[in-house]
This record gives sequence, structure tokens and C-alpha cells, in this order.
Amino acid sequence: RNPIEDIKSRVKSWESLIKKVRRKEIPLTLSSIEENIHDIAGVRVVCSFPDDIYMLADCLLNQDDITLIEKKDYIKNPKPGGYRSLHLIISVPIFLQDEKRMVTVEVQLRTIAMDFWASLEHKIRYKKNIPEDKALYLQNEMLECAEISADLDRRCAGEHQFDDVLGAHHAAETDDGNAHRFVHLPDHAHRKREECGAGHAARAVGKKRLSRLEIKAHA
Repeated sequence: RNPIEDIKSRVKSWESLIKKVRRKEIPLTLSSIEENIHDIAGVRVVCSFPDDIYMLADCLLNQDDITLIEKKDYIKNPKPGGYRSLHLIISVPIFLQDEKRMVTVEVQLRTIAMDFWASLEHKIRYKKNIPEDKALYLQNEMLECAEISADLDRRCAGEHQFDDVLGAHHAAETDDGNAHRFVHLPDHAHRKREECGAGHAARAVGKKRLSRLEIKAHA
């Protein structure tokens, strides 16, 4: 099973870089930018399940040419607005014509549910001219949807565990070698299966609710 659903990369635009320099109130020099701004290059990795995030992070950091500079776990400690993701600031080598240089890269790892929520939150946050009462309503709704998203990830993780349970109680051949019978599943496996169905239902409800929020934000 491939734990990676999608990978995106970007280099911060000059306009965005200048805004961040001014916001941080640092000198507009190459050395100052290199020292203080670590997300000029960024990579976003979207995973299937929360466990995949930490597994991939460990695989990345175990590479002998990768150095961890900073780690921010917004999954275990979400931001007040509901944002969840694992952020790694790492140093990686790049090979130029005459030299090897170490550059910093921000790597974000998140699940499909986290990415869906964050993408819409980003659009709403940067939309201009939203009335104050409407902005407050959207903020509260986004926070509630973040909780739904987190619950979805927990349920989907249960679904993944159910697959392991099912594999441990796989179909066995009968004496004739053709017909198959299923080994009786224990009670906790049936509970996992029920949680899986609830997880798919939560996915549909969450997406519909976020879609309605997007429509309201652009109304």
C-alpha cells in the first residue's frame, strides 16, 4: 500500500517573501533571509491515515543527508482555529556546479481530511470584504468542521486497523479446494466494521458542510 496520496511543491513568490520580511521586521538581505525565513521552499505530502504521517516523517529524518531544524506538531497540538498538520523544517543538500549547499525546506504532512479543511480555510481567510458577523460565523463553523475532520481521521484509522483484523481472519479453503468459508470475526472486529461505515458517512457530511461554507464565503 502506498501511504502517499499526493505531493505538491512550491517556491515562495518574491511578493510573498517581501511581505514576510516586513512582517518579521528583519533586514532585506540575503543572509538575514536565509537565517530567519525557512519556508521559501515548501513540500506538502498528503497521506491516507494519521499513522502514515509519522511513519513518513521518520523515514525522511532517517536519511543521512537530512537534518531536522524544527518540528511543529499541529496534529497533537492543533492551532486555536482548528488547523492540523505536521510541519518539519529540514536542511537538505543541493548540488551546484562548483559546490554543495545546504538549504532549508518546510515539509508539511497531513491527511486527506486535514488538507481538504486547510485548503478551504486558506481561501476563506484571505477573502476580502467579509462582514464581521459573517466572518465570525464562518470562523465558528470552520472550527466545528475541524473537529469533524479530526473525528473522520480517527474513524478512518479504525478502518485501517479493521483491514488488519480481517486479514488475520482470512478465508480458508475447504477440503475440496474450491469452496471457501470465512472464519468467524471477533466482536471487536465487527465494532471496527461499524466504525468504518460511520467514517464514510462522516466523510460525506464533512465535505458537504465545508462545500456549503465555501459557497457562503463567496456569496
